[in-house]
Amino acid sequence: MWNTANELNSMLGAMGLLRSMNRIFTDFDRHYSNSFVWKISDGAPRTSMYDSSDRLVITAELPGVKKEDLNVKVQGKYLELSGERRIDIPEGFEKRRVERDVNSFTRSFTLPYDIDVDKVDAKLESGLLTLTLPKAASEQLKQITIH
Repeated sequence: MWNTANELNSMLGAMGLLRSMNRIFTDFDRHYSNSFVWKISDGAPRTSMYDSSDRLVITAELPGVKKEDLNVKVQGKYLELSGERRIDIPEGFEKRRVERDVNSFTRSFTLPYDIDVDKVDAKLESGLLTLTLPKAASEQLKQITIH
Protein backbone atom coordinates (compact mmCIF):
# COMPACT_ATOMS: atom_id res chain seq x y z
CA MET A 1 0.00 0.00 0.00
CA TRP A 2 2.86 2.36 0.79
CA ASN A 3 4.22 1.97 -2.79
CA THR A 4 0.81 2.82 -4.23
CA ALA A 5 0.61 6.02 -2.14
CA ASN A 6 4.13 7.06 -3.22
CA GLU A 7 3.32 6.34 -6.86
CA LEU A 8 0.09 8.35 -6.61
CA ASN A 9 1.94 11.24 -4.95
CA SER A 10 4.63 11.18 -7.69
CA MET A 11 1.97 11.13 -10.38
CA LEU A 12 0.14 14.11 -8.83
CA GLY A 13 3.45 15.98 -8.52
CA ALA A 14 4.18 15.39 -12.22
CA MET A 15 0.68 16.60 -13.11
CA GLY A 16 1.32 19.77 -11.09
CA LEU A 17 4.52 20.35 -13.06
CA LEU A 18 2.63 19.85 -16.33
CA ARG A 19 -0.03 22.35 -15.20
CA SER A 20 2.68 24.90 -14.36
CA MET A 21 4.34 24.44 -17.76
CA ASN A 22 0.96 24.79 -19.49
CA ARG A 23 0.37 28.07 -17.60
CA ILE A 24 3.78 29.40 -18.72
CA PHE A 25 3.09 28.61 -22.39
CA THR A 26 -0.43 30.05 -22.18
CA ASP A 27 0.96 33.28 -20.72
CA PHE A 28 3.61 33.41 -23.46
CA ASP A 29 0.97 32.94 -26.17
CA ARG A 30 -1.23 35.63 -24.66
CA HIS A 31 1.60 38.17 -24.59
CA TYR A 32 3.30 37.41 -27.89
CA SER A 33 0.96 35.63 -30.28
CA ASN A 34 -0.45 38.76 -31.92
CA SER A 35 2.71 40.84 -31.85
CA PHE A 36 5.46 38.35 -32.64
CA VAL A 37 8.47 39.98 -34.27
CA TRP A 38 11.37 38.04 -35.80
CA LYS A 39 14.32 38.15 -33.44
CA ILE A 40 17.36 39.68 -35.09
CA SER A 41 20.72 40.42 -33.57
CA ASP A 42 21.26 43.83 -32.01
CA GLY A 43 22.10 46.55 -34.49
CA ALA A 44 21.10 44.53 -37.56
CA PRO A 45 18.59 46.23 -39.85
CA ARG A 46 14.95 45.18 -39.79
CA THR A 47 13.83 43.97 -43.20
CA SER A 48 10.72 43.10 -45.17
CA MET A 49 10.51 40.94 -48.31
CA TYR A 50 7.80 41.10 -50.96
CA ASP A 51 7.36 38.69 -53.86
CA SER A 52 5.73 39.21 -57.26
CA SER A 53 5.71 37.05 -60.36
CA ASP A 54 8.96 38.49 -61.72
CA ARG A 55 10.89 40.00 -58.80
CA LEU A 56 11.50 40.23 -55.07
CA VAL A 57 11.61 43.57 -53.30
CA ILE A 58 13.44 43.82 -49.99
CA THR A 59 13.41 46.88 -47.78
CA ALA A 60 15.82 47.37 -44.89
CA GLU A 61 15.76 50.07 -42.22
CA LEU A 62 19.20 51.70 -42.14
CA PRO A 63 18.92 55.06 -40.39
CA GLY A 64 22.25 56.83 -40.14
CA VAL A 65 24.03 54.52 -42.60
CA LYS A 66 25.70 56.21 -45.55
CA LYS A 67 25.76 54.42 -48.89
CA GLU A 68 29.59 54.43 -48.76
CA ASP A 69 29.35 52.33 -45.56
CA LEU A 70 26.94 49.78 -47.03
CA ASN A 71 27.65 46.58 -49.02
CA VAL A 72 25.11 44.45 -50.87
CA LYS A 73 26.12 41.09 -52.36
CA VAL A 74 23.88 38.79 -54.39
CA GLN A 75 24.73 35.41 -55.86
CA GLY A 76 22.06 32.96 -56.99
CA LYS A 77 19.71 32.63 -53.99
CA TYR A 78 22.12 34.27 -51.52
CA LEU A 79 21.84 37.89 -50.36
CA GLU A 80 24.12 39.59 -47.88
CA LEU A 81 23.73 43.09 -46.42
CA SER A 82 26.61 44.47 -44.41
CA GLY A 83 27.63 47.88 -43.28
CA GLU A 84 28.55 50.17 -40.48
CA ARG A 85 26.75 52.87 -38.52
CA ARG A 86 29.07 55.64 -37.46
CA ILE A 87 28.75 58.75 -35.41
CA ASP A 88 30.77 61.71 -36.53
CA ILE A 89 31.70 63.83 -33.53
CA PRO A 90 32.02 67.47 -34.53
CA GLU A 91 35.53 68.85 -34.31
CA GLY A 92 36.28 70.38 -30.93
CA PHE A 93 33.60 68.32 -29.14
CA GLU A 94 33.80 65.21 -26.98
CA LYS A 95 31.20 62.50 -26.41
CA ARG A 96 28.99 63.02 -23.38
CA ARG A 97 26.12 60.71 -24.26
CA VAL A 98 25.53 58.32 -27.17
CA GLU A 99 22.21 56.45 -27.48
CA ARG A 100 22.33 55.75 -31.20
CA ASP A 101 23.44 52.32 -32.37
CA VAL A 102 27.06 52.50 -33.48
CA ASN A 103 28.26 49.18 -34.87
CA SER A 104 28.88 47.06 -37.88
CA PHE A 105 26.30 44.53 -39.00
CA THR A 106 25.84 41.67 -41.42
CA ARG A 107 22.57 40.05 -42.42
CA SER A 108 22.36 37.20 -44.87
CA PHE A 109 19.32 35.63 -46.47
CA THR A 110 18.58 32.56 -48.50
CA LEU A 111 16.13 33.82 -51.09
CA PRO A 112 13.32 31.65 -52.47
CA TYR A 113 14.55 32.12 -56.07
CA ASP A 114 17.72 32.59 -58.08
CA ILE A 115 18.24 36.27 -58.88
CA ASP A 116 19.34 37.89 -62.15
CA VAL A 117 22.30 39.70 -60.57
CA ASP A 118 22.87 41.93 -63.63
CA LYS A 119 19.48 43.60 -63.17
CA VAL A 120 19.49 44.22 -59.39
CA ASP A 121 18.56 47.78 -58.38
CA ALA A 122 19.45 49.30 -54.99
CA LYS A 123 18.28 52.68 -53.64
CA LEU A 124 19.01 54.25 -50.25
CA GLU A 125 16.61 57.09 -49.45
CA SER A 126 15.81 58.58 -46.04
CA GLY A 127 17.38 55.65 -44.19
CA LEU A 128 15.45 52.99 -46.13
CA LEU A 129 17.28 50.65 -48.50
CA THR A 130 15.09 49.23 -51.26
CA LEU A 131 16.44 46.32 -53.28
CA THR A 132 14.64 45.20 -56.42
CA LEU A 133 15.79 41.69 -57.26
CA PRO A 134 14.53 40.37 -60.62
CA LYS A 135 14.07 36.61 -60.69
CA ALA A 136 16.39 34.74 -63.02
CA ALA A 137 14.75 33.76 -66.30
CA SER A 138 14.79 30.10 -65.25
CA GLU A 139 12.72 30.99 -62.14
CA GLN A 140 10.03 33.04 -63.90
CA LEU A 141 6.72 31.46 -64.70
CA LYS A 142 6.15 31.13 -68.43
CA GLN A 143 2.72 30.58 -69.93
CA ILE A 144 2.82 27.84 -72.55
CA THR A 145 0.44 28.16 -75.48
CA ILE A 146 -1.28 24.92 -76.42
CA HIS A 147 -1.71 24.39 -80.19
